[in-house]
Amino acid sequence: MSENETFTIDQVAEPEDLQNVIYSMVAIPHLSPVNIFNDFASAMPDPKEVGKEDLSEAGIFQIDSEGKLFSLIIYADHRRLAIDPFVAAQIIVAKAVRRLVCYGAEPTAMSAFLNNVDIANPLAQELVVAARLGLDAAASAFKLQFSHRKIYYDYSNDNGIPPTLIVSLVGKIENREHLLTPKLKEKGHNILLIGRTFNDINASEYLDHYHEIKEWPLMHFNLATESKLMNVMKELIKKELVVSASPVGMGGLFFTLLRDALPNDLGFDITTDAEISTDAFLFGEGIGRIVVTVSDEKEDEFVDFLVARKIPVITLGHVTKGEIRIDDKSFGFVDKGVTSDIEV
Repeated sequence: MSENETFTIDQVAEPEDLQNVIYSMVAIPHLSPVNIFNDFASAMPDPKEVGKEDLSEAGIFQIDSEGKLFSLIIYADHRRLAIDPFVAAQIIVAKAVRRLVCYGAEPTAMSAFLNNVDIANPLAQELVVAARLGLDAAASAFKLQFSHRKIYYDYSNDNGIPPTLIVSLVGKIENREHLLTPKLKEKGHNILLIGRTFNDINASEYLDHYHEIKEWPLMHFNLATESKLMNVMKELIKKELVVSASPVGMGGLFFTLLRDALPNDLGFDITTDAEISTDAFLFGEGIGRIVVTVSDEKEDEFVDFLVARKIPVITLGHVTKGEIRIDDKSFGFVDKGVTSDIEV
């Protein structure tokens, strides 16, 4: 049995110094809130307030004179595809779907392209078939139209570049008033986490870069649970029960919150789950969790709505004026674009 099949979280020690973990991971180019390619500290325009020319900055496009809006998103993956192409294909679609839903869009259609495939290789043929079946399953679960029901691919003759699955999704926006942005909006808003957290650091940036473990199984993922969660999120947005929504993504909960906090120079005060290891809670990338902010006035209605539908939800804490606190310990203050100021 290969190493990635036998890895468990018990094989790595839980870090004693969160500051060191954060400093180390902020240096990862695609996680750093400020880099030359993606300046997460720049405030994404509010699609309710900007004009047609500016909507594209939020991945939202007005395509005709009648004001109809669509949202477009593209995701790619090769590391997870090599481990289990059937599940990895479902995960990449789920990640795109939840991003669209958290913008307030209704995902409607997708297309897929598999890059760098040596189709003469039997193993590559198996990968293509498994990925296609995974995409079919995801399209069915999320009720997506799938372009031609097949994957387009290009030919590669063992050039050293691994097969990469690229998925593009488009979503329609029925009501401009239901558009959301992920950024934290106001000091005092409650921060809650929808979905169940598992003791899982598999396939995470934390495991890959901080612990330098390059072989791992896929993170926790359940397609049926993800589909149910997306339907619930659509209702929450229609009922205007959330102020912002952001799927837990690359870097885990901590970096999701950091990306959401920087645009408005706000911070967050959160408490971790005592039943989950701190590193898994903060840096694990298990699919099926969404961070939302909710006003005091709507918190009870929000929680009651989820409880009635048997959707797990926990209160993380609240939005601060700029300080970052975890488990009553201060990690300094957010200074727009300068994450190295986060210190104990």
